[in-house]
Amino acid sequence: MSQESEAVRQAALAYLAGHQVVTLATTGPLGLWAAAVFYASDGFELVFLSAGHTRHGQNLAANPRAAATIQEDYRDWPEIKGIQLEGPVRQLAGAERAAAIALYQAKYPFVAAADAPLQSALARVNWYRLTPDRLYFIDNSKGLGHRDEVII
Repeated sequence: MSQESEAVRQAALAYLAGHQVVTLATTGPLGLWAAAVFYASDGFELVFLSAGHTRHGQNLAANPRAAATIQEDYRDWPEIKGIQLEGPVRQLAGAERAAAIALYQAKYPFVAAADAPLQSALARVNWYRLTPDRLYFIDNSKGLGHRDEVII
């Protein structure tokens, strides 16, 4: 891997670790849908939670593939940086679910410290892992529309 490719890879990993919200795009029996969810990153993989009855939850149950973006709300085009990705999404169970919860709580300590009603609600939600098979890092400071594909 070239030094430039490794630099882009590290920038993308740092961007993922430094942000909190991914906009998830799904399709399924309820049609196209986008939803913003908090995530925790494990390398390039993202773990998130959601209730199964949500529109994106139902779509993922029928079609476990999603596209997603992570970005800030920039005011000027040359400042834009972000991530675009796509890949399969798996609902987690057992040890994988426990590991995802631990990863999520490490990023969001308020989740571990939540009161009993919220803990009860968190116990009932679905936990998911999005494993990208394509990922791009956008950096308009290198030119308008500049994006580099990151090899996963």
